[in-house]
Amino acid sequence: MTDAAISQEDEAPKKNKKGLVFGVFGAAILGGAAFFVTYTGAFPSSSDDSEVAVDSHGIPIETEKTEEASGVVFVALDPMVIPLGTSAASQYLHFRAYLEVPPASAQEVEHLSPRVLDVLNTYLRAISDSELENPASMNRLRAQMLRRVQVVLGEENVRDLLITEFVLN
Repeated sequence: MTDAAISQEDEAPKKNKKGLVFGVFGAAILGGAAFFVTYTGAFPSSSDDSEVAVDSHGIPIETEKTEEASGVVFVALDPMVIPLGTSAASQYLHFRAYLEVPPASAQEVEHLSPRVLDVLNTYLRAISDSELENPASMNRLRAQMLRRVQVVLGEENVRDLLITEFVLN
């Protein structure tokens, strides 16, 4: 080939690299600008009609919702200590949970909490030690306990069971 043809071939990759560099640089600038606008809240979302409190830098301040406004009340169950038996690696299970209930049902659920504790205590005593010790079985145990609580209190009165302590001692 001639020298002119070789020099044209060498220039072609340089143009492609320039375009790639400018493209990446432009995308980084646009991404940074989009992040800044979103983070500072320059364009408030239209999905939330309530006004949001902001600090001196324009950053939204999260305010606590009251139980009535959020539509959820958490009823604390008394902590339970369940003996596991002589064949288990651990001696006791320390268990504590909360029930997520509608505000209208909170008083009724609190009144019937001894029945809930009885159902949970009976169920947890019947579970094998190996199943209690297996971390992968926690979701199944939680679902089983929630179902039993809903049978006692009614499905409309209990939305969820939140386990806050599940310690094998």
